[in-house]
Amino acid sequence: MLVTLAMLMGLSATPPVVAAAGGGEVDVELALAVDVSRSMDYEEIRIQRQGYVEALSHPEFITAVQGGMLGRIALSYYEWAGEVDQASVIDWQIIATAQDAKAFGEKIAARPIATQRRTSISAAISFGAASIVSNQYRGMRQVIDVSGDGPNNIGVPVLPVRDKAIEAGLVINGLAIMLRPSGTAGGLDRYYFDCVAGGPGSFVLPVLKIEDFAIAIRRKMVMEVSNTAPAPTLQRIAADAPPDCLSGERQWQEFLDR
Repeated sequence: MLVTLAMLMGLSATPPVVAAAGGGEVDVELALAVDVSRSMDYEEIRIQRQGYVEALSHPEFITAVQGGMLGRIALSYYEWAGEVDQASVIDWQIIATAQDAKAFGEKIAARPIATQRRTSISAAISFGAASIVSNQYRGMRQVIDVSGDGPNNIGVPVLPVRDKAIEAGLVINGLAIMLRPSGTAGGLDRYYFDCVAGGPGSFVLPVLKIEDFAIAIRRKMVMEVSNTAPAPTLQRIAADAPPDCLSGERQWQEFLDR
């Protein structure tokens, strides 16, 4: 585990913030990795953020938290694009009551909205993985929840980072934001399914309309806390037809060439 942690931290562009002493056992350690790349406009980012705030205060989410074996989770939040924005990191906190969740949501709501260039899903995963492994909590499950509206196009390729995180025992779920074409073969949900999500019970939810943000975010957070998953709508591509997990890098190179 320590070797894997070192590798993950080495792949991350920015080191994780380590939780203060305390910690303890929780039902799940859940890291929310939220895309703020410039391919999303201000209104989309605002509605996405509001979706997280509303999900945290929704009775379904509180019921899922309190329905766990221990009745509490550890939660963190950070925003990413070409790299993780250190100023956006909301460090690990225990969520056990509606008041805990509301206070966490208020911290998210207080964040200024800012966008960054490029898209590094690999940086988002490696930061979340290192943060989970190095914090002071011990979760029965450890989950990174990645939202995004495009494929990886800068930094380390996403597939080896995803695989290292899975080998360390983590689960990665995806929220594929499909408000406009991403240029990925088969759609962005296919790319997230084949190249980003992984681990036992992992899943990908698509967002096809801006008004779907709040419901999709709440749904995925409830499923992550309660350890349930939607019925699969996609199947893994056969080994003789591997997924194209470098499509974003090629798209960016073609743009530069033009």
